[in-house]
Amino acid sequence: MAPPHVSFARSLRVRRLFRQGDWRLFVVPLDHSITDGPIRRGDLNSLVGELADTGVDAVVLHKGALRHVNHAHFTDMSLIVHLSASTRHATDPNAKYLVAGVDEALRIGADAVSVHVNLGSEQEARQIADLATVSDACDRWNLPLLAMVYARGPEISDARAPELVAHAASLAADLGADVVKTDYAGSPEQMAEVVATCPVPVIVAGGPPQQESGLLAYVSDALRGGAAGVAIGRNVFQAGQPRQLAAAIARLVHGAWYPPGPKALDERLSLTN
Repeated sequence: MAPPHVSFARSLRVRRLFRQGDWRLFVVPLDHSITDGPIRRGDLNSLVGELADTGVDAVVLHKGALRHVNHAHFTDMSLIVHLSASTRHATDPNAKYLVAGVDEALRIGADAVSVHVNLGSEQEARQIADLATVSDACDRWNLPLLAMVYARGPEISDARAPELVAHAASLAADLGADVVKTDYAGSPEQMAEVVATCPVPVIVAGGPPQQESGLLAYVSDALRGGAAGVAIGRNVFQAGQPRQLAAAIARLVHGAWYPPGPKALDERLSLTN
């Protein structure tokens, strides 16, 4: 439930984002093309259409991509407009910068916005300042903010170290994010420690390329660790059957199906108590 100081409009939009009513979230980021080039063969509109009624709660897109996507796909799925960018060809690819604003995102129909910060980047200061600026604008316009914060930089040896993941999550929450996307801390127990220190929902990034069985086990472990959900891009849209895989992940995230594992669902919930 939203804190009492959150406005009606922002609370309403947050509830639309968590549309299943269980405060769980499955996001498919589709913002990779600025960083890496075209994300797959075939057009973006077809891909978004494949995901639209699978249980995916939201997709992340850049502003220009929306010109090529049918608005009807968003009847049962939220739109998060990504405000950050960089390319892998840059001298410092970890140096993210803003390419859109909150008011612009609202004009084009966003349900929420996202900002990327790399903790430890040589340009960390600008990225944190950008997050703070966007957070202030989200407060002004009552728009939910997803902060994607990771430990990535020349001095970072283990981005999944629990203390670094916890720092990334707390930074996002302290600067006003409604939801944090960050790395998985390595085990359900370590993830539970991260979640316990963060006052807003934490969703985990998709991680390295995996086969479907490994990916579902990864999602299961993240949920057992108390994560509120997942944000999985490449492992979904580069799969042989993105629609079927997205539906399976959605069933996991929203509790309609839970695979055998070392801990039952009620044990997962007890980790965060």
